[in-house]
Amino acid sequence: MRPLRGVTVVALEQAIAAPYATRQLADLGARVIKVERPGAGDFARQYDSRVNGLSSHFVWVNRSKESLTLDIKDPRGMAVLRQLLGTADVFIQNLAPGAAARMGLGAEELQAGNPGLVVCDISGYGRGGPYESMKAYDLMVQSEAGLLSVTGSGDDMAKVGISVSDISAGMYAYSSILAALLERANTGKGAHIDVSMLESTVEWMGFPLYYTYDGAEPPPRAGAAHATIYPYGPFTAGDGKVIMMSIQNEREWRAFCDRFLGQPELAEHPDYAGNANRNANREVLGRIIAARFADLTGDEATALLTSVPVACARVNTLADVWEHPQLAARGRWHEVQTPRGPVPALAPPGPVNPEPRMDPVPDVGEHTRKILAELGRGESDVDDLIRDGVV
Repeated sequence: MRPLRGVTVVALEQAIAAPYATRQLADLGARVIKVERPGAGDFARQYDSRVNGLSSHFVWVNRSKESLTLDIKDPRGMAVLRQLLGTADVFIQNLAPGAAARMGLGAEELQAGNPGLVVCDISGYGRGGPYESMKAYDLMVQSEAGLLSVTGSGDDMAKVGISVSDISAGMYAYSSILAALLERANTGKGAHIDVSMLESTVEWMGFPLYYTYDGAEPPPRAGAAHATIYPYGPFTAGDGKVIMMSIQNEREWRAFCDRFLGQPELAEHPDYAGNANRNANREVLGRIIAARFADLTGDEATALLTSVPVACARVNTLADVWEHPQLAARGRWHEVQTPRGPVPALAPPGPVNPEPRMDPVPDVGEHTRKILAELGRGESDVDDLIRDGVV
């Protein structure tokens, strides 16, 4: 069973945020019709060519979708889109701010003809306010949300290595759409969802924001370590391997001092009693811990920490993740087809179905003829649209 079987999503989407949301819906069984520009399609298709000549970004967020190419600036292309939206369940878009509304694709206009339609708009900053019309990409929003003030080391900021603002907006769009569909089952009415990348990212900034509450000093940039919990970060073993470890409470601290450091008396030392004191004295404490790690190989340190038990982890490369034993043991890698052949893909986390939906990544316009035929367009009509560059 796929819980969204029978739900049709029309997506006027590009880049990551909206495509990430709709891929989650597709994973649950929704039919996702991705509307792309004729020719080049979604510009994310051109980000790189690392996956057998395809874009890594595009392959990641676009499996299990159908691609329909439409020039919606042409009245004939817009007519096709409106016909689709007349019977769709969900419309999601992340065009430039205000672009959809200027084309008559605002929620009020669309729901006049389809009252049950769930409309989801994703933008950098949301409707209203001084930033409403500003273009936004992931790094711009990371900056505005204060995320770069807590990442990096010392005075050197660092962007998060994944599109975290896009992903957060996509996930809030996804969960809001699911909630709207549940509500529609009770009321028969659609909804208008306005997702802001800024708000989605600021929600995830809750800890550092509250840490600076009422004018308090912000947490310092701490590189790969935690800024305010200690010890919580990387330590280098004698063979050069880097191990991540974390102490979260006093029970773990006492066991760590006794069984890993071999210095049970440290657990009672007033300088290290409670996390606040350990964090304040992290420089001295760090030297003590580092000396113990230096006596062990990475494998020995990991085994000993695990036996304490204290949470620890290897610092994996991306190549290591492809071969991760836990993912392999749980059968998480499946195969999806692409226009350039099969590639591995991670099955959806938290599966509701033992056989997850892992349908192909579409080529540009791959399903155009099929979808137009479903809308009642004859072959000659479709040929004319193709000839004129409308599809």
